[in-house]
Amino acid sequence: MSAVQASEPFTERSPWETAREQLRRVADVVGLDDNMVNVLLECKKAVEVSVPTRMDDGSVQVFDAFRVVHNVARGPSKGGIRYHPAVTLEETKALSMWMTWKCALMDLPFGGAKGGVVCDPKSLSIRELEGMTRRYTTEIINQIGPEVDIPAPDVGTSSQVMAWIFDTYSMNKGYSVLGVVTGKPLQIGGSVGREEATGRGAAFCTREVLRKKDGRDVEGARVAVQGFGNVGYNLADILSQWGATIVAVSDSTGGIHNPQGLDVRAAAAHKRENGGLAGFGESDDVTNEELLALDCDVLAPCALESAITRENASEVKAPIICEGANGPTTLEADEILEDRGVLILPDVLANGGGVVVSYFEWVQGLQEYFWKEDEVNDRLADIITRAFEETWRIHEERSLSMRQAAYAIGVGRVAEATTTRGLYP
Repeated sequence: MSAVQASEPFTERSPWETAREQLRRVADVVGLDDNMVNVLLECKKAVEVSVPTRMDDGSVQVFDAFRVVHNVARGPSKGGIRYHPAVTLEETKALSMWMTWKCALMDLPFGGAKGGVVCDPKSLSIRELEGMTRRYTTEIINQIGPEVDIPAPDVGTSSQVMAWIFDTYSMNKGYSVLGVVTGKPLQIGGSVGREEATGRGAAFCTREVLRKKDGRDVEGARVAVQGFGNVGYNLADILSQWGATIVAVSDSTGGIHNPQGLDVRAAAAHKRENGGLAGFGESDDVTNEELLALDCDVLAPCALESAITRENASEVKAPIICEGANGPTTLEADEILEDRGVLILPDVLANGGGVVVSYFEWVQGLQEYFWKEDEVNDRLADIITRAFEETWRIHEERSLSMRQAAYAIGVGRVAEATTTRGLYP
């Protein structure tokens, strides 16, 4: 029996298993007792719904969908909604747990949540997408609200999707509820700076780590970005404006590489016109796997989770990884990279800019008083930089990885809030 087991191929942990193991490991670092660990290991609530949707041809397709709340010890839950064929309940639970630590690390009055619909949004017409979104909202309407659980955009969703959720919720309430979702269009209570916020926050973290680790600025740094959606594009665009050389970018169809640097905005225009990055002038086509192994100063995985695994971690040449996506590095890959001295800016820190400006939008909506873009960006810089500095200090003082340091802060704050509130009844 043991011989057969030994010959079986290695299987990476699922995102949910990874998230739980990360918590167990940091629990030892911060000295949490078993009772607290048992509480934090579980999600407070997970709702699974079916979403029947009438298609353009008259048929009805039923989509599986989820909304998960991990923890609300520090305030109402907050987290994105993902439309993607690979959405699962376990993945959604992992993402909700990571959101809890992220909100706590940023010191926001939120807990973590996440939602998702199992679908390919690119294959749906606008009418089908709207119908599905409105039915999904109706199915989870008792689970969300400005003082309960506040959704936001994620992979496969957009400000338009948030507008449909906002409208559906408001129509059922009988009045406009600006705080029910964030990431809305500006015309209906969105915040300036929200669209670029996740990429901008990752750019702030990249700038700070280059200063701390190498004593240099962003200018001249060679950066490769996997994922050319909202996060990846804005990260690449902002870093290029600061003088970085973007040597490669990629999307779900593949990528492009030029060691001398790419024109990020021209590449984005090429993608819009051609449906992908392939064939962009003065560049070589590369696969997503090849991009991860390119020679660069900073590698930014900004697509989906589990991009860097046990199988390809040894191929990574970048000395710094900035996790623009949620969970792009598996636990096994994390250990390999740590042993090799690669410094990882963990997702709960590096991509925290989105939830920070979502918090700003929520506050503005509740007050019905809106800020200027410079004010939003300055406040974002303050919060992200403070979180980075706190994480870096723990990283150096206790000789922890940046991930463990970030988790020690986030998990510690949630545990403290849980203890302070006590166990009801």
